[in-house]
Amino acid sequence: MVSGPGGVGKSTVVKALVDKYPELWLSRSWTTRERRPSESPEAYEFVTTEAFEARIADGGFLEYAEFLGHYYGTPALEETDGRDVILEIDVQGARQVLDKEPEAVLIFLQAPSEGEQQARLRRRGDAEEKVAQRVAKAAQEADAGRELGAHIITNFDINESVELMWAVIEKARAACGRTGL
Repeated sequence: MVSGPGGVGKSTVVKALVDKYPELWLSRSWTTRERRPSESPEAYEFVTTEAFEARIADGGFLEYAEFLGHYYGTPALEETDGRDVILEIDVQGARQVLDKEPEAVLIFLQAPSEGEQQARLRRRGDAEEKVAQRVAKAAQEADAGRELGAHIITNFDINESVELMWAVIEKARAACGRTGL
């Protein structure tokens, strides 16, 4: 699982990780928030609140949470052809997954500084109110990530972050007896 506050580069780093290592499979999360102007339509499954709540009622999520007035959730896992699953997830969701799957590995990505996080949020088109809310939540999320035993990576550089994540994944795979596919 990869977690971290908004604006740290999770989606960018995770996409680069999955593109480089085809033995990984990225689960596509659902959300009820609107798509940002600069955001790919494939970033999430963008759905209505009613559709999301119907899926909750059907038990169709591995985890879900409400964050800043919107639902976010990971659908129950599909067939992944033996690939390791990457969840891009908030710390609330990570806690739910770890409760169900204690052997899951959590990587917490953080920005090099609050100023850099703010700049990244603004570049992606977040309104100032959302920038302030996300930055205010960042310290709490980092504390929660540490509490959950996350591997902390500071995203100074995308390629470096990808390689640091891959090293964590390889170590976890070796610990459970899995090596290359």
